Amino acid sequence: MLETLLTLDRELFVWLNSYGSETWDGFWSFITRQTNWIPVFAIFFYLIFKNLGWKHSLLIIFCIAFLILITDQSTNFFKNYFLRLRPGNDPVIGEIIRAVERRTSYSFISGHASNSMAAAFFLFTVLRPFARYMGLIFIWPLIFAYSRIYLGLHYTSDILAGYLWGIITAWLVLRLYVILRDRFFPDYKERLDNPTHGEPVTNG
Repeated sequence: MLETLLTLDRELFVWLNSYGSETWDGFWSFITRQTNWIPVFAIFFYLIFKNLGWKHSLLIIFCIAFLILITDQSTNFFKNYFLRLRPGNDPVIGEIIRAVERRTSYSFISGHASNSMAAAFFLFTVLRPFARYMGLIFIWPLIFAYSRIYLGLHYTSDILAGYLWGIITAWLVLRLYVILRDRFFPDYKERLDNPTHGEPVTNG
């Protein structure tokens, strides 16, 4: 059963990876670098500051940094535990795919998928009351993770497992965030439910 799933996973990867071309290699190499997404996150942090104030923003930034630390280190643990070769190093398909980039590290689970989904899920939950189209943030982990398939660095199952792990870690850190938020900003819920009463949320 497991071998059948792994075979299907390889076939799906080969199909998705085959759509690449040299014309787009530079674009997807740019997309896959986390630092190139800083301007996008600057927009979200501006929304946080605008709606919640700088003190509350510091709490959220701390929680996101803690979340990424947990997600990043735990995915490294999984990789070193499962020892799954990356597609470009897989003796079964390594010579027939477009491995634009190669890594000596292991594949399962995807740190890019875990980190991006964790951050997206956390920001979506926090900013949903203030931004109508926050659901669009999930386009980011989809594009970000596909870049890993395009470049030949991760199987589809690496991505899906990374998404799941990212949601789990984000959910856990959100519980911590709510505890700290309710302790240091006890009027948050009241002001959120009644924005016309008392001080505006942006002063929090």
